[in-house]
Amino acid sequence: MATTVRRAVLTLPAAPLGPENPLPALCPPPAPPALDERARRVLPRDMARQTGYGKLRSLLPVRIRDGYGRLRADTRVEALVLENAHLRATVLPGLGGRVHSLVHVPTGRELLYRNPVLQPAAFALNGAWFSGGIEWNTGATGHTALACAPLHAAAVPAPDGGTMLRLWEWERLRDLPFQVDLWLPADGEFLYAGVRVRNPHERPAPVYWWSNTAVPEDAGLRVLAPADEAWHPTAEGALRRIPVPEWEGADRTYPLRSTHASDYFYEVAAEAGDRPWIAALDGEGRGLVQTSTSLLRGRKLFAWGSGRGGRRWQEWLTEPGTGGYAEIQAGLARTQREHVRMEPGAELSWLEAYGPLSADPEAVHGPDWAAARAAAGKALEAALPRERVDEAYAAWRAAADTEPGERLARGSGWGALEVLCGRYALPGTPFTEADLGEAQKPWLELWRSGALPAPDGQEPPGPTLVAPHWRDMLETAPADPLTEYHLGVAQWHAGDAAQAVRSWERGLAAARPRWPLLRCLAAADLPAVDPERAARRYGEAFVDLAATRPDGEAWDAAESALGREAMTVLLDAGRPPQARAVWEGLRPALREQPRFRLLGAMLLAAEGHAAAARRVFEDGFELPDLREGEEILSEVWARITDHPLPAAYDFRMHPPSRGPEPDRPEAQPPGAG
Repeated sequence: MATTVRRAVLTLPAAPLGPENPLPALCPPPAPPALDERARRVLPRDMARQTGYGKLRSLLPVRIRDGYGRLRADTRVEALVLENAHLRATVLPGLGGRVHSLVHVPTGRELLYRNPVLQPAAFALNGAWFSGGIEWNTGATGHTALACAPLHAAAVPAPDGGTMLRLWEWERLRDLPFQVDLWLPADGEFLYAGVRVRNPHERPAPVYWWSNTAVPEDAGLRVLAPADEAWHPTAEGALRRIPVPEWEGADRTYPLRSTHASDYFYEVAAEAGDRPWIAALDGEGRGLVQTSTSLLRGRKLFAWGSGRGGRRWQEWLTEPGTGGYAEIQAGLARTQREHVRMEPGAELSWLEAYGPLSADPEAVHGPDWAAARAAAGKALEAALPRERVDEAYAAWRAAADTEPGERLARGSGWGALEVLCGRYALPGTPFTEADLGEAQKPWLELWRSGALPAPDGQEPPGPTLVAPHWRDMLETAPADPLTEYHLGVAQWHAGDAAQAVRSWERGLAAARPRWPLLRCLAAADLPAVDPERAARRYGEAFVDLAATRPDGEAWDAAESALGREAMTVLLDAGRPPQARAVWEGLRPALREQPRFRLLGAMLLAAEGHAAAARRVFEDGFELPDLREGEEILSEVWARITDHPLPAAYDFRMHPPSRGPEPDRPEAQPPGAG
């Protein structure tokens, strides 16, 4: 059977993504604790260097996606399907190019954890993410900001003469284009993924890549990799080397034998020539294996664990009763704390392979770890010899520049804007003027005329571009309030906080409305510059927005985002009366949003009304944008009552401080990508 690529439509229960948060993301994203010099000294030299390289100051120019809820309805989702006689892969180009399903055709067996719903949750660097399948994480430590974004897609001739599916986009956190080419050789039982990241700039760039695969989980699932040791985060945020498979009295290669959420980064001996791979095999020795060329050296197991918090998270991300999942992952570095340096004009490329694996179950699940991993490795070599992967990579590299034909899906217009302005040559991944949209129009005008167009007042300020060449253009543009706003955001991103504040203060003098600039100035005062002034400015910004807001979804998103920030800062500053004023100024419908229900309970507690605050919890609410590792629900509950935390609010990913479950605390946040 020849490989085919076709369009399809899935109907899935899905919660709408909703509008983007229009406030620029000035604060750095949540990240694991930085390693101190003592913690770094125990690491291999390259690992120590890469853990301190390329950390984000902010998520700019990307916007936060937090407009989703938890009310799901049957939704048509565009898909692209690759199929041969052995495998059928279903890809969602509108949702980060996620491989939603990988079915072994002869047996009908699903090799991945296929989520039956599309439920966004706040796991991506910029918020919205969903679980299941194979995801392509690039940008920085964490789940990619493209997790719920559209990618460009087209059919391209495959190296063997068949057809492959090309996915590509411009990753905006690092300003780097990438591509993922998926194909199924006509007689092959493995899905190949050729990946390339390019640096078209005249400056080096930090690169992050982890391919994450969700696999069905049960008590018999074991994860195997060619390693005798793993790097495991400590409760204090350091990295320690632990033995594989047993650690602290339990075999941690069985995901459900960890009580709490855990990360295990396997020490694959790439320098010794070990083939990189990772497999998840059930009690019968069957499951999925992932392997690659040697550049993709890292391998990781992420387990939610068997504790109440992990089980609650699994239900939260899908539907109760549908079974859990673990993740097997592959990355450019040993751990997800690291970023790899890519030189100007350089590229990184490799080939991955995903397919079914069957190995002797007695050996796979036997007490001898060396024999278990050898059995899986031998089965992989029989199913897909290492030299065949290397040959496929060489053949794919010869086809990586092939220009695609008809577009099957379109991504954003940001890559087209960058290619047009930078005159980059990127064969194989066309970013064309036809891709430009409304979001790019003001910046196209700035590039062509030297000035941003005047705002029409119908929408909050649009997204800011922050790369050096855009900052230079803003610095020479006419200094109207909107330009000063965008210039300050770009300067903030560059680390020049003092100059950003000066730009925002200049713009504020003539600004109408004033709230976008007031909010930026308020954020600049946090956390330690001037908390009192930050609280005052947040209050003023919200009053200004409430007095000038038109109707519309974008304005509701702006009021919701600014109201959440303002109330949080005012409560943290010990200003309940001012927080109450923001609450009273909200549109009534917004007060019913779950995050405002929680803030309302916090406000009541701050005003001394613990019983009323507890009733908010007792009446019930679900917090759609609860971040991975965030324990605000248990923290607020502990402030207002001594009663046990209800199971519905228990998302604790490490042992509670009172009455801990038997297991060591794990570092927070685990599962970073």
